[in-house]
Amino acid sequence: MQLTPIAQLIDHTPPFSTVCLQGSSPSEDAEHQLRLRWDALRSRLEEAGAPAEALEALDAALVGGETDPTQIHTEGRVLVADADTVLLDEPWDATRGQGDAAHVGDAPAVGDYVRERAGSAVLLVALADQEGATLRRVTVAEGLSTEPDAEQQVEGAGDGSVHKPREGALSHRQIQRRADEVVTQNARSVAERLESLAARWRPDAVVLAGEVQGRTALAEELPASLKSITHVAERGGIGDEAAEEALAEDLLLITRRLAAGRSQDQTSRFEQARAENRVAEGAAAVRLAAEMGGVDTLLLQADRSAPEEDELIAAAARVDAEAAVTRAELPDGVAAVLRFEAPTEVTRA
Repeated sequence: MQLTPIAQLIDHTPPFSTVCLQGSSPSEDAEHQLRLRWDALRSRLEEAGAPAEALEALDAALVGGETDPTQIHTEGRVLVADADTVLLDEPWDATRGQGDAAHVGDAPAVGDYVRERAGSAVLLVALADQEGATLRRVTVAEGLSTEPDAEQQVEGAGDGSVHKPREGALSHRQIQRRADEVVTQNARSVAERLESLAARWRPDAVVLAGEVQGRTALAEELPASLKSITHVAERGGIGDEAAEEALAEDLLLITRRLAAGRSQDQTSRFEQARAENRVAEGAAAVRLAAEMGGVDTLLLQADRSAPEEDELIAAAARVDAEAAVTRAELPDGVAAVLRFEAPTEVTRA
């Protein structure tokens, strides 16, 4: 992921107060539970020296704002405030299952948020039938709701019925050919809209779901640029809760495969850069490389936090680096691919 959002945070004046809420099971008393959780976190922040204005701003965002408390309680949340303003407020469970967390420091404590974002995917989902499609943009990650954050309906431009006759007379075969033509025209209309939305939304993948005949026809009409990033969700659709749940499960599986592929790609890229002496390994070397403006991609180990990780992420963000996650073992749990061959000072750090 690009670290631009983190760079925008650290442009503000510290200290930074970071709150991470773990996603919890839905509850009838979610509002009360959220209040109890926030009270405990607020006490921790207060003891750690968070400014009173920051606490009031976080209070308003969590329990005094317009967001449904049940949604916050269930999905989880990441918030970052500077001295008096909430700078980041997003529905992510970035706790790695370790419970709610609160931090105060000179840099935002967003290591697990960055890991979660790096493992997420923006999907352009087409729920197709033979007459058109429902198109959705869905951001998917572990612990994040797969509710669409944008949706459009597309009616095909085909003129006529898509229903085919059951008998085999000549006239019926002509009707069948006409029905096939209408299905193709409808699929072409949807494909054109998908191509337009993909240019605007820049998804990590296109997912075809819904009626088999509809998604098959649509797949044939996709341009090569979309076919190369297209996946099929075999189950689920729209219309009832069970169909939506099945679709959400398939979208999560697709996202996991995408994240695994990205992790493998980053590991291979790191090994290639290491052979070219363009890497920094370990916290001290990465910090020095960032100070020199040399970090191209900050690599975080998926299951391990680095020493002074918050400061390392901030330093990488300041030099417009990207962040990626790998499951490979890294010294101190952190490394970096550099923009140039590593100077001697970095290799000895």
